[in-house]
Amino acid sequence: MGNCTSCVTSNIQIHEYGCLENSLHIQSAIGSGKHKVGSVHSQQGAKGLNQDSAVLYQGYGMEDGAFCAVFDGHGGNGHIVSRVVRNQLPSLLLNQRKFMDWNEALVSSFKTMDKEINLIETVDCSFSGSTAGEDLIIANLGDSRAVLGTLTENGIQATQLTKDHKPDVPSEVERIKKANGRVFAHESQPHIQRVWLPNEDVPGLAMTRAFGNFDMKSYGIIVTPEITHRRVTSEDQFLVLACDGVWDVLSNEEVVSIVRSVKNKEAAAKAVIDEALAAWKRKFPSAKVDDCTAVCLFLQEREDCLLLPTT
Repeated sequence: MGNCTSCVTSNIQIHEYGCLENSLHIQSAIGSGKHKVGSVHSQQGAKGLNQDSAVLYQGYGMEDGAFCAVFDGHGGNGHIVSRVVRNQLPSLLLNQRKFMDWNEALVSSFKTMDKEINLIETVDCSFSGSTAGEDLIIANLGDSRAVLGTLTENGIQATQLTKDHKPDVPSEVERIKKANGRVFAHESQPHIQRVWLPNEDVPGLAMTRAFGNFDMKSYGIIVTPEITHRRVTSEDQFLVLACDGVWDVLSNEEVVSIVRSVKNKEAAAKAVIDEALAAWKRKFPSAKVDDCTAVCLFLQEREDCLLLPTT
């Protein structure tokens, strides 16, 4: 797997858990090395450690394959868990793919990953996507999001490829209530629906699917990803994955417009994050800025560009 062997290993190590950077851009030595243009960037917010992790792994499993993922952690060890999942899930998925199709491999690898992190604290949401040839496959778990930028006669169009798994989605709420979990907004944040234990006002999760959160797995929180497929066409220009720190302040259309307008495509992810940070300060001047992380992958070949590692 080229230069990513230190990032994707077969065993989880809590204290020596592989790559420590919040964002990784990996290029495999498979084939000619003429990969699509992509970028990844993560910026710490004002709430403490940056608990986001992200990876853009080009040459994933095949010359023109790519694995893109954003992981948004929380809790005392959320920064550790998000990196563990980021570092382990790519190789785990490839191993599962040897024996089953993509859908089955994604569901199986997510469940296996969840079992392997049972001894450490939780990560609130995971969002990963992989491209294989002309097929785009997205597996969503939580409230990060994938948006596609498609060229039309009227300019660039934003298409949301995933659904946010939040406690204001009726089908998600129904599952949680059937399992005796509770959903309501705390009086301190009346605009945010959260998930609670049956008899205690904890933990107050703002998402309904997650790695970890084992105390809530009996009350409707699940680790089953929602999987979507899309055949990439010549009009599909780029894919953006980002955590909720971005989508809380920027719309799908705004993000797509930012990416479309950048002159240096290798800096597209950073441009999105810079705009998100500015929007936080403008819209919520007294609030603590959330961690913001994005991955951008341009879907049309650009063989004239030299990609540099991003940290």
